[in-house]
Order: sequence, then structure tokens, then C-alpha cells
Amino acid sequence: MHAKDILIDAYSRIREEVHAAVEGLDPGGLNARPAADANSVAWLVWHLTRVQDDHVADAFGLDQVWLSQGWEKRFGLDLPARDTGYGHTAAKVAKVRVGSGDLLTGYYDAVHEQTLGCLHRLTAKDYERIVDERWDPPVSLGVRLVSVLSDDLQHAGQAAYVRGLLQSV
Repeated sequence: MHAKDILIDAYSRIREEVHAAVEGLDPGGLNARPAADANSVAWLVWHLTRVQDDHVADAFGLDQVWLSQGWEKRFGLDLPARDTGYGHTAAKVAKVRVGSGDLLTGYYDAVHEQTLGCLHRLTAKDYERIVDERWDPPVSLGVRLVSVLSDDLQHAGQAAYVRGLLQSV
């Protein structure tokens, strides 16, 4: 088994978790926040998808699906076009509202397809390529892909937890 096969499997698990967290929730459940400063399922899934879209596109020199496929317009959020949710205040979290789970899973699936396309083309030496020199040490492609994977799985787990909290009330 090659490293890319492990990453393809791992990123596919994110997709499974995203769908499980979202499916069957109505807009009220998607947008509900368990507390005033907590994140909603909608925000968590939007954010993890934006991070994957932003970071993978940047690492592979591609356009973000958010912009190139019109997802920014479909969501219609009152946020800057390239916003990923990083550092959002409670007021900004409140701006991420959706009318359906299909919007969230549709965007995630489009990003997932772009990510898989990138992963399928990887060779062993690609993982060493530096993709971000703003850090010390500079970030390699392999490290960036694992970082996105870790972040996304954490947020997918948080979305599942929020869903469970809301459904237990």
C-alpha cells in the first residue's frame, strides 16, 4: 500500500463523517448552536470544507472550488469571499447559516473530488515539496495533507457531537 492510498482512504472517511453529521437535519438543526458562543453543525462543516478547499488548492496550485464552482454565491454568506472561518468570533459564526444539508454536503463532495484528484497523482517525492515557507520549519506537502486531515476529522467529530446534543434535548 502506498502513502497516497492511505490518504485517499483517510480523506474518504472525512466525507463519511460529514454526511453522517448532516443527513436528516433540517435547517433548524443545522444552524442551531448549543450556546451563544458555540459552533453549529453548519458552521463546523462549512469551516472544515473551506479549510480543505483552501489548503489543498493552494498546495496544488489550483483554484478553490468555493470560487471556481460558484459555491460562494450559492451559500450567499455575508463574509469575505476567501474567508475560511479561521478565528471567527461568535458574531461571524452566526453568519454561517444554511437552508439545507444538501448545500453543505454538495460543497463538501465537490471539494472531496478535487482533493481525491490531487491525491491520486501523488508520487513518493511529492510529499517532500515545500508548500508553505511562512513556518519554521517550512511545511511540506505531506505535513500539510496530514494537518488538513487532522483538522477536518476533529471538526467532523465536533459536528457529530453538536448533532447529538441537539437531538438529546
